[in-house]
Amino acid sequence: MKIIKGGVTAAKGYFAAAVAAKIKYEGRTDMAMVYSEVPCVSAGTFTRNIVKAAPVKWDRDVVYSQAKPQVVVVNSGIANACTGEEGMGYCKETAKACAKALNVDKAGVLVASTGVIGMQLPIDRICNGIDALAKELDRSIEAGNKAAKAIMTTDTHEKEVAVTIEIDGKEVTIGGMSKGSGMIHPDMCTMLGFVTSDIAIAKELLQEAVSEIVDDTFNMISVDGDTSTNDTLLVLANGMAGNVEITKKNEDYKKFYEALRYVNEELAKMMAGDGEGATALFEVKVIHAKTKDEAKVISKSVITSSLTKAAIFGHDANWGRILCAMGYSGAQFDPEKVDLTFESAAGSMQIIENGVALDYSEEEATKILSEPKVTVIADIKQGEETATAWGCDLTYDYVKINADYRS
Repeated sequence: MKIIKGGVTAAKGYFAAAVAAKIKYEGRTDMAMVYSEVPCVSAGTFTRNIVKAAPVKWDRDVVYSQAKPQVVVVNSGIANACTGEEGMGYCKETAKACAKALNVDKAGVLVASTGVIGMQLPIDRICNGIDALAKELDRSIEAGNKAAKAIMTTDTHEKEVAVTIEIDGKEVTIGGMSKGSGMIHPDMCTMLGFVTSDIAIAKELLQEAVSEIVDDTFNMISVDGDTSTNDTLLVLANGMAGNVEITKKNEDYKKFYEALRYVNEELAKMMAGDGEGATALFEVKVIHAKTKDEAKVISKSVITSSLTKAAIFGHDANWGRILCAMGYSGAQFDPEKVDLTFESAAGSMQIIENGVALDYSEEEATKILSEPKVTVIADIKQGEETATAWGCDLTYDYVKINADYRS
């Protein structure tokens, strides 16, 4: 696998564009489009919050049907959530506008929105934006980057990643973009994520791969414990790499699976590290657990602990908060066998052994915890399973951002 520059336009046959449609923001782009020159097979995962935005309901129907999408259109600023029948009507109007502007099947148009809940979309601006986007479509890496910027809300930077692999003697590319900074505690994937590939693969296998990968990537991040109404991950594959279609779980499938997992994990970590107001990516690895599920439960419990997140912000080696969060996770383990280690670019330090503090330097621990990425390794000595979760520290700015969000 080779990591390359780019995002959603890295794979063959994909175009992107961004425009300033004035959906809610002034002075910045707020609509994006991703387009494939040929129809794609699609897969997706969506929020399990029972309060679902209209685009989530729309995209589920498209992905779970036999439609072959060619276009995704995204707006930021307004979420089109809790908008009733009118909100579903906006999705239909968006699809019609895309079909007209691009000469594609409206049944396969995918839509996504992010922003304030409860506001109605200015559909005239959306439709005007679609016309403008269709004229700006470009296959360049820069066009993909502009699209990644247009979908941001409180994100501080765009999130993109792309890789190439060789399958059946052909170069296959996978690229993606995502956005998300707050209201992130996915129960499926992320706020918004879009992954494109030129691989030829059966739709059922693509969906199976996406569903499995999400559980170990986007479902293992948290910023604030809030599962969004709009969580959507869409994956498109247009087959333009020219490989023989993957129809079973052979070595080619495994190679693609690992590359797709890498793309999703990198996008997930970017989101966790860019949590609203965050100064650090907080990674928790649970090792030697009895089961994978127990390792996941424990690691997520630690990254979602407000007290632990605050300690990371203060560069405070308050290991008691970590052990406490592990203890109320619901997983069973012996606290008197737990070892905890802090790691970062500044070094590595074990702070407790068998549930008891070691004689460590607080000054050295603070130095380790002052880096932009901090890792806690929890060895619970029960088995051979491992899981990793990603979060961020909790800062004063998180409260400021969310106190002012609607204004």
